[in-house]
Amino acid sequence: MATYHIDQIDQKILSFLINNARMPFLEIARECGVSGAAIHQRVKRLESNGVISGSRLMVKPQALGLNVCAFISVTLSEANKYPEVVSNLRKIAEIVECHFVTGKAALLVKVYCFDNDHLMEILLNTMQKIPYIQSTETMISLDQAIERQVWVKDYKHTSYQETKR
Repeated sequence: MATYHIDQIDQKILSFLINNARMPFLEIARECGVSGAAIHQRVKRLESNGVISGSRLMVKPQALGLNVCAFISVTLSEANKYPEVVSNLRKIAEIVECHFVTGKAALLVKVYCFDNDHLMEILLNTMQKIPYIQSTETMISLDQAIERQVWVKDYKHTSYQETKR
């Protein structure tokens, strides 16, 4: 995929939408000093170039009673079975993220559970029964200190890349 060049106005648009995906385009247009139609066209272009992949409503897991967040590293008995293992992991609703990672383990999985008993049920009776999962190591999150979207260069400051030149 080719890299899409993002100018200062695109950066402003992304910064506003990351902070509030429901911000009206006319309000963004006023902040950027361009027309509402220009913002609409730019957002569509950002979407078509894969910079924006949609917007979604974020639900706080704790509001649903999902009080345990855990990260589970998964070691596979056969590395080439990765697609089959991931296909089985997709069926577990408690899994919200799965990353193929470097290091000792092959996968890093993020799960939300109601309590530790629920987590143990997922580990013992679901995940560890998936073929080719050799072992798991679980880390329970005690606090989420940072939660944010990917960093977009703040249009008011010099970017990291520009400071390296």
